Amino acid sequence: MSDRVRVAVLAGGRSSEHEISLASASSVAAALDPARYEVTTIAIGRDGRWELPSAARPALESSGKEAAGRTPETLPIPSASSPRPLGAVDVVLPILHGPFGEDGTVQGLLELAAIPYVGSGVTASALCMDKDLFKAVLRDRGIPVCRSVTLRPGDAVEHPFGYPLFVKPARLGSSVGISKVRVEGELDAAVTLAFRHDDKVLVEEFQDGVEVECGVLGNREPVASAVGEIVAHADWYDYAAKYEDGGMELVVPARIPETAAARVRELAVASFVATDCEGMARVDFFVRTDGEVVVNELNTIPGFTATSVYAKLFAATGVSYPELLDRLVALALERHERRRLLEF
Repeated sequence: MSDRVRVAVLAGGRSSEHEISLASASSVAAALDPARYEVTTIAIGRDGRWELPSAARPALESSGKEAAGRTPETLPIPSASSPRPLGAVDVVLPILHGPFGEDGTVQGLLELAAIPYVGSGVTASALCMDKDLFKAVLRDRGIPVCRSVTLRPGDAVEHPFGYPLFVKPARLGSSVGISKVRVEGELDAAVTLAFRHDDKVLVEEFQDGVEVECGVLGNREPVASAVGEIVAHADWYDYAAKYEDGGMELVVPARIPETAAARVRELAVASFVATDCEGMARVDFFVRTDGEVVVNELNTIPGFTATSVYAKLFAATGVSYPELLDRLVALALERHERRRLLEF
């Protein structure tokens, strides 16, 4: 019998961040040491169907589309009908971004199936996906966040901020559905766009300053990475700036005072703990021109290629990409064993 850890990498998903997830998952699967891990990739299509292990690799390479003659499963928990069900693995890496993957839904499925998995649990995943609730929790803990107003369908589009400002869906990522509103006449169209993606929308105050990011790694004793500065080669850090070649530059260490960098690392860990995260997260900040550091958002499953910001931040901290994956798998197994001993 093999001593290798059996790992299932979940890729794709239903959200608009499907293609980003495929790239992250492919990079993760390639980086896991084959001497230590037996890796299976499970692709989830945009329609929500799951390609179980026997068909996963062709599905990944075709961006999660169904291969001819195969019938994808929709509920990949252990069953007699699958030769390699999801339940026959030691740990799952849900490398999924956005709704139906990063928001606690897949985490809940894995909890029901009693399968260890990398990253935050159901509560933290759902909380951090909802920028409105995330900010409320951080404010309650005394952690500074960007000011915003929450809108629901039928609400008057009102806010106390000047221009420019940002309008964004409350529960989406990768800048999908976000608009920078420069004048009042652009506001209604921006709100309409955001409501196409979510039925809760944030109108957020513009922050004049430097955008920086910090990674966090750990369970009960999380540690922060080096701080990186985001230099977008556009008016703001939109989808194209994040994912197109030449769209942004990451400067590590960030060109901010050391006192500000220390504050970023402190608040990154504090945000991670306040929201009950485990495993990994990337926390995004603004260091304002007045010197104040404010939290923008927290991603429980950040982009995860070897060249993604999260991996680069830890590489600058002395943790290589393969070692980062090793630690995340170990953290997942540790948490599962710890929680297995609880009485429910």
